[in-house]
Amino acid sequence: MQLPDAEQLLTLLIDKIRPDITGNTVIVGIHTGGAWLARRIHQALKIVHPLGVLDISFYRDDYSKIGLHPQVRPSQLPFEAENSHIILVDDVLYTGRTIRAAVNELFDYGRPGSIHLAVLVDRGGRELPIAARYTGAVLSLPKNSMLELRQAEDGKLSLDLRSVVIE
Repeated sequence: MQLPDAEQLLTLLIDKIRPDITGNTVIVGIHTGGAWLARRIHQALKIVHPLGVLDISFYRDDYSKIGLHPQVRPSQLPFEAENSHIILVDDVLYTGRTIRAAVNELFDYGRPGSIHLAVLVDRGGRELPIAARYTGAVLSLPKNSMLELRQAEDGKLSLDLRSVVIE
């Protein structure tokens, strides 16, 4: 399967978000791929508020099964979440569980005025009623595959698709 160019998808995503930016908009990326995208979106749209980054490891609903990821980083929301208009950024939207965890964490910082989701790729397969407002691409992928965003040393983004064993 030929995957779309991640850099082109990011440009498209930025263009979709641009008309909705206000002075009260903040960008929050989900660690890791969502944080990479959020930095680029934040810079391209010249958002005045500082960038936020979430590590949702403690909020995952499978935490008791998989344990703590060895590279947990603290979340950083260097702005007032209360009444903010948040654009939450992630790389790939699949089951919706990562987004549910991120929203739970955001509410621990206060009650946002709104939260809109931006994703580079929506691959379907939702298990929760979650949808992105801004999407770079919608792809239909086999269940036994994993779509991963990668960042090269020069910052260039790419997508990688690999097969996984489903137990």
